[in-house]
Formats: sequence, structure tokens, C-alpha cells
Amino acid sequence: MSREVVLKAENLTKQVSSPEGPLTIVRDVSLDIAAGDSVAIVGASGAGKSTLLALLAGLDLPTSGRVWIAGTDLTRLDEDGRARLRAQRVGFVFQSFHLIPALTALENVMLPLELAGRTDARRAALAALDRVGLSARTGHYPRQLSGGEQQRVALARAFVTQPAVLFADEPTGNLDTVTGERICQLLFELNAGSHTTLVLVTHDRELASRCRRVLHMEAGRLVHELPVRTRVSSGS
Repeated sequence: MSREVVLKAENLTKQVSSPEGPLTIVRDVSLDIAAGDSVAIVGASGAGKSTLLALLAGLDLPTSGRVWIAGTDLTRLDEDGRARLRAQRVGFVFQSFHLIPALTALENVMLPLELAGRTDARRAALAALDRVGLSARTGHYPRQLSGGEQQRVALARAFVTQPAVLFADEPTGNLDTVTGERICQLLFELNAGSHTTLVLVTHDRELASRCRRVLHMEAGRLVHELPVRTRVSSGS
């Protein structure tokens, strides 16, 4: 596996105003993540995990510090520039599936490709839905799909652009245990098969343990990294 650094943070800090004065949510976080790696960010509620994810993805700007994705400094880009980089290099999966209700499963997966001007959007979206086992549900709307099926559509949409980094925030949080397990398996199969770097926030210890690296946050800081674990993927 290539050890090229695809995601880098340097001294990230995020402060917000509060009635009691400035509140530091993320404090002086630095990290390097290699291409194709899988990294879990864990910690108690309020530790700053989701805020850190938003900073790493360019959804929010740090008060100080810098972030690079695939060699591009996000903190030097304006809002439009960050949006373009996300469209080209980043995928997202959230606890809430964020599918567009008026679009079918196929249309939801085609959307990021069409926005990027891809002429093969339909073919690529059909292939992505087939990879997640939904080739028979392409014409269904989100309301016609179960929670697990909606999250599989979200996974197909996230991976269809072949992003450099996929950010996942509690991807199994709205799913029952059995369905969540299926989504976990699929997430790591797609991670391994596409060489996309996976960065996820989770309270699920089992999900975190499947990652090659586990970073623990406490009060806005990365306090330690659990030992690297060699994960043997099924079928390889």
C-alpha cells in the first residue's frame, strides 16, 4: 500500500463564542493520514469529534491551523474553492442519510457525477448501486426504502466519484444492530476495493476496532492513538 499522505492537519484549533466567553472545541490537533488507510476518531460526547471531522473535510474553517487534502491547503481556499475540492476529492456518509426525497436511488447517486459534468453518470451510478446490492431498487424513492437501504444508497453516492477521502460521521447510528453490521462490512469492502481513505467518527467500539488506526479525543485534544491493527479483508 502506498504511504502517501492524503490528509494532513497541523495545529488545528476551533473556538466559538459562548455566554461564558470563548469556548475551544478542538485544541491544537495535528495528524497525518495515509492514502487508503482507515482511521476511527473516538471519544465521549462533546469531545470534539464531529467538529474535527468538519474541519478536516473543509465543511468548517479552523480558528487557527491548516488542513491539506491530496496536497491542497483547504485553509487557503475560499468557500467556492473548498466546495470544488470536496466535489472532486471527498465523499460523505452521515448518520442521517441526506438523500434527496424527490430523486430516485439512481438519481441520488448520479447527482454528484452530473454536477461534475460526467457524461457516464448513469452507467457509473448503476454500477455503484450494484456494488451495494441495490440493482433492483434503482427506481425507488427514499421513502420506499428501509433505513439500511437508504444508507447503502448513501454509500454508493459517496464512493461513486472515487474520492480521495471518505468522511463518515456515525454511519450506523440510525440503524439496528444487524443492519448496522451489514453497512460496516460494506463500508470496509468499498474502502479496500477503491483504495479510498476512510475517516470515521463513531461511538461503536466494534466499528472503530475494524479500522487500522483509532484516535481518541478528549476535551478537544487527540490524547492518544490505540495500537495499529492489521486488518485482513475478506476475499483477499
